[in-house]
Amino acid sequence: MTFSTIMVCLDLERSNDVCLRIAVDLAAHFNAKLVGIAAASQESPDYGQQPLAGELAQQLRSNIAKRLANAEERFRLAVQQYDGQIEWRSAIERPLSYVAGEARSADLVVVSANRDGSSAELPGRIDPGDLAMHAGRPVLMVPPEADRLVLKSATVAWRDAREARRAVSDALPLLRKVEEVAVVELIQDEAVRTAAHRRIDDVISWLDRHGIAAFGRVFHFPEQEESFEKLWQYGTNFIVAGAFGHSQLRERVFGGFTDDLLRRSPLCTFLSH
Repeated sequence: MTFSTIMVCLDLERSNDVCLRIAVDLAAHFNAKLVGIAAASQESPDYGQQPLAGELAQQLRSNIAKRLANAEERFRLAVQQYDGQIEWRSAIERPLSYVAGEARSADLVVVSANRDGSSAELPGRIDPGDLAMHAGRPVLMVPPEADRLVLKSATVAWRDAREARRAVSDALPLLRKVEEVAVVELIQDEAVRTAAHRRIDDVISWLDRHGIAAFGRVFHFPEQEESFEKLWQYGTNFIVAGAFGHSQLRERVFGGFTDDLLRRSPLCTFLSH
């Protein structure tokens, strides 16, 4: 099991330098094909959902095409030192629908975190949380604070649910690359500590059978905010977590843990749903 194809999303509304650098590094680690992808909707936020016609529509389409061409140029510049196979894909479509569909060709999708407070509905923007829910592939969310993805230590944020089980399974190729793996469960009630240790021991044994040495920790934090801070102050390089929640039309409902990772984590976060 490996990542044979890595896809990196380029956001037309902001810089992609960090995201591209990490995607290239990962592709080199796995000798993977690297696919750059971008899309933008022709729907103008100034006109709501009403379709544009005539000269205005042509101008908007021409502008989007130029922005996509610029994104491709930046992608090819970023990967010019990469010896592996590369590919570029783009379309004038809604970014979420297009990238989620094209993700069928990838093992992992790398995307920038949305931290500047701007709307995920901008024509050339994709929200990492929405992508994690729709793509059917794991998503590596890259925050603006990141520089490189150091493959030294990883933390599995464990919760005994389907999403966490899927995430740790999907992350096996990445976990095999690191020197230290911690399986951490955060509890708000001391009464469940024994059960939490038993769950973590099962995960550690499962990882060991896959050739990954890991150790476990259970932290008690009555306040949720404190537990989040502890997770990324633990001295780890990246986090593996399940994406808990569901999407209905434009309304996304996440569990508090996933939402906090999306909004606040300064570490690269591997999400799977």
